[in-house]
Amino acid sequence: MTLALFEQLSLFKLPGAKTPKGEGDAPSPRASKSPAKPPRQRHVHLGNQIVAYTLRQGQRRRRLSLTIDERGLSVGAPGRVSLAEIEAFVHAHAEWVLAKLAEHAGQNTHRHLTVRDGSRLPLLGAPVAVRIVPGANRSRWHEDHLLLEAREGTDSADHANLARRALQRRALALFHERLGHYAGRLGRTPPRLGLSNARTRWGSCSSRTGIRINWRLIHLPLPLIDYVIAHELAHLVEMNHSPRFWAVVESIYPEWEAARRELKLRGREIPIL
Repeated sequence: MTLALFEQLSLFKLPGAKTPKGEGDAPSPRASKSPAKPPRQRHVHLGNQIVAYTLRQGQRRRRLSLTIDERGLSVGAPGRVSLAEIEAFVHAHAEWVLAKLAEHAGQNTHRHLTVRDGSRLPLLGAPVAVRIVPGANRSRWHEDHLLLEAREGTDSADHANLARRALQRRALALFHERLGHYAGRLGRTPPRLGLSNARTRWGSCSSRTGIRINWRLIHLPLPLIDYVIAHELAHLVEMNHSPRFWAVVESIYPEWEAARRELKLRGREIPIL
């Protein structure tokens, strides 16, 4: 089970749109039994624009879907759906696609962060200064700043990579500690934990592979991180979003409703490095 980021936009959550029963996706032709195809980059004419999109097809996909995030448009489809059917599906919702692409373009202008000496990164909801000095391409956390030691000739992209790795290490250590805390409340041994780099999910849980948490949560206040971890842990008990599932969440994180609302708002503030 997964917990979605705010960027994931489902076609079937359009204001005023009728949501079919079940998953909320448009029904598709019979699902394919062939292996998943690698993602393909394609283009489609929508109005007077040429829109690039990523096509993802495979046997596990049962329905056609559209997702828009800062990377652009992604189309999911079962393996046996023809390209003509897929593009007809996109054309049928061209107005929504163009509006949401424009909306995300405007948001991303403000969210992209250039890492330079003196920049400020959000860490657990508070700004932390970045200091860049000559060095061997490594990073160190200090009490009031993140120190990046960068080799001569490096640029802002290299600095962003150093900062990203530092944030991911900080995230993994903190998430492990919080996972142990909430697993104890649930009376379970902490499952395997990994970091996710997903653009459309805060976290995911599998009974086989454990829990993955989006490292970008390290930018947000601790109560929101705790909510996501509690949410994913609850899926070890209930692999659904039934009332029983939310009762499990509440048993280990009673403030989940307020945290869920705040996460939807604060998630929009996460910078893109």
